[in-house]
Amino acid sequence: MTDEQIIELYFARQEQAITESARKYGSYCHTIAMNVLDDTSDAEECVNDTWLKAWQEIPPKRPNILRLFFGRITRNAALDKYRRTRAQCRRHYEISLSELEECIPMREEDSGRLTELFNEFFSLLEKEERTLFILRYWHSHSVKGLAKAFRISENAVSLRLMRTREKLRAFLNERGYTL
Repeated sequence: MTDEQIIELYFARQEQAITESARKYGSYCHTIAMNVLDDTSDAEECVNDTWLKAWQEIPPKRPNILRLFFGRITRNAALDKYRRTRAQCRRHYEISLSELEECIPMREEDSGRLTELFNEFFSLLEKEERTLFILRYWHSHSVKGLAKAFRISENAVSLRLMRTREKLRAFLNERGYTL
């Protein structure tokens, strides 16, 4: 079933929309939640929350890219769950955020401009470099998991990520975004 057909099911308020969403994007959303939470039952809860939230938001929203719409909802649900239940734990998600804060202060008021700059920056990166960066800092993959997936050492992953963060810092400075 196409994304547009799934969206039309939501607009028609047919419960099949949730079934089709789960069939097509359930694994994707589960992976996002697992990368943040590292707990199967919590991840499943977040994925179920994703379908409920999608049901509540469609309509009136009509997502341009359904996969990203579900991914955003899942990620936000997982982050909320993470903050509520693991406020004292320092895990790879927090470590990845601290790595990013070295080159990007997380200020809410800059989010629109940063989105534009990130899109421009990502378009300049090689595919593997971009994928590695996004998997680490958006999907919260661990360095160990990335090393295994890319068949390189953990040290090589860390080095590549560090170099990409340095490129990002320089890119942002060139565009007038100073730390």
